[in-house]
Formats: sequence, structure tokens, C-alpha cells
Amino acid sequence: MKNPIITAAAAILIASASLVACDSPKDNVVDAQENVAEANAHLDEATDAYLADVEKYRIATNERIAANDKALAELKADLETDKVKSKAEYREKIAALELKNAEMKRKMEEYKADGRDNWENYKTEFSHDMDGLGDAFRDMTVKNNK
Repeated sequence: MKNPIITAAAAILIASASLVACDSPKDNVVDAQENVAEANAHLDEATDAYLADVEKYRIATNERIAANDKALAELKADLETDKVKSKAEYREKIAALELKNAEMKRKMEEYKADGRDNWENYKTEFSHDMDGLGDAFRDMTVKNNK
């Protein structure tokens, strides 16, 4: 007699445990919807931060390009007032700087925000090129009087 009672009790225990452990599909759907909504909110925040970074960088770059334009105007004025030994060579350097500055401006204007990873790569390369252009401007303004 003990054996059938123990078996019946064990069967009832297993059946009730399995019924309690089961979630309804409706609960699973609600949880999934909440997870999707939360993920979308995080994605929106990340996208907003990314677009703000792009805009901030564009503004800073435009300021640097405007400063380069001003420096080019000063270099041209210096060319007319100074007694530069090689005016033709100096004009060529100024023209090359103008071309590079215009190219950098065009590159920034044409950039389309197409993803965080692409942005980071673009920003790194563009900053390197802008730093090189800044070095070229500094080299033009240094006067060697030896």
C-alpha cells in the first residue's frame, strides 16, 4: 500500500510543479514587447548622441576652415606687401593651400551620417587631414631670416 500512495503523491507533486513553472505565452509576449520598447529607447538615445556629435564636429571644422580662409587672405596680403624672394613659389603654395582647404570643406559638407563606426573612422581620418593642413599653414607663416 505504501508504494501506490508514494507513487501517486510523487505524480501529483511533479504535475503541480510543472503547471506552476509554465508561463503563459501571453506573459512571454508582454515581456518581449517591454524589452523591445526599452531597446528602442536606448537606440534612440544613442542615435541622438551620435547625431549631436556629428553636428558639433561639423561646427568645429567649419570654424577651422574659416580660420584657414582668413589666414589665406593674410598670406595673400603679405605677398603683396613683403619683399618675398620667390613670389611665384609662394603663390603656388598659397594656391595649394586654398585647394586643400576647399577640398576639406567639400568633404565635410558631403558627409552623410551613416553609422557610428563609419563616423568614428571618418572623423579620425578627417582630423588627421585637418591637422596636416594646419601644419602647412604654420609652415607658411614662419619666416626664416637666416
